[in-house]
Amino acid sequence: MTETFQHWGMNYDWAWFVATIVGILVIALPLMLAVAMIIYAERKIWAAMALRRGPNVVGPWGLLQSFADGLKVFLKETIIPTSANKGLFLIAPIITFTVALIVWAVIPFQPGVVLADVNVGLLYILAASSLGVYGVIVAGWSSNSKYPFFSALRAAAQMVSYEVSIGFVLISVVLYANSFNLSEIVLMQRGFGLGVVNAFGFHLLLFPMAVVFLISSMAETFRTPFDLVEAESELVAGHQTEYSSMSFALFWLGEYANVILMCALNAILFWGGWLPPIEWAPLYYVPGIIWLFIKMSFFFFVFGWVKATVPRYRYDQLMRLGWKIFLPLSLVFVVLVSGWLMLTRFGGPAA
Repeated sequence: MTETFQHWGMNYDWAWFVATIVGILVIALPLMLAVAMIIYAERKIWAAMALRRGPNVVGPWGLLQSFADGLKVFLKETIIPTSANKGLFLIAPIITFTVALIVWAVIPFQPGVVLADVNVGLLYILAASSLGVYGVIVAGWSSNSKYPFFSALRAAAQMVSYEVSIGFVLISVVLYANSFNLSEIVLMQRGFGLGVVNAFGFHLLLFPMAVVFLISSMAETFRTPFDLVEAESELVAGHQTEYSSMSFALFWLGEYANVILMCALNAILFWGGWLPPIEWAPLYYVPGIIWLFIKMSFFFFVFGWVKATVPRYRYDQLMRLGWKIFLPLSLVFVVLVSGWLMLTRFGGPAA
């Protein structure tokens, strides 16, 4: 292979660089298209639950509505408040958008289809996703406005509160899979449930953790009922209040890219990822990426369903759920999972 690249007048390093750039584009461009379509899909879900039509004018069945909205935002003027810190004000949405994209580098879509199949993929996701809060904090502080600043404070507290619980939930998954590699975690779920079901989520000790992770992922992405960061009745639009044009759009793109990411993680960590739901040979003729897409679509429907039906929490309820319920619960299940694995894999204390 190296001789072939040299024959083409390029060395192996240059070919690797080109291949990596192509891989990034293959992930990033469909992701941006997916963001536009899930915004349309979510608006349709809300409309159906409120007995309305939703977007139905721009394009067939309203499919081009998100693109029309994007074009409108792109053509608008970017307004920077006079008293804002201009440099940080412009950098904040770029941080949010960039961090939302880099996490996808380790997401496996099917066997061998992953940009970076690293052994510490789960740790990479935890580290990279934690950086997303900086975009909100910087936006809130640099706007030099009270509502965005309150939003930044809420975001910092909320992210810390629920990342602790998510960390302990992931420990349970890592203990069962014996790996931080996302592809290995998916493969360990094959035939996990009595040799029939391909999912950790059907185990009695892991199903509560799957529920905690699903709810915590809504809090991590500031979704209803945990959208205290953008509570319009209290903070106008939160950290986005002073933003307009493409700066405002980058926040939305980053937010929905994170929502899709959380849907993917729910599917990969607990529900078999690209594996079919049941260990049955004919189901493996369906490409793995199709199964992953179906599972992600289900979790996105759950996200939209909750947003359309569940009222917003008060901030004290948000904190109480994270620190007094999810944190002790996840700690207890880490102990239970550890004890169960010691008894089943290592034959008890004598071993």
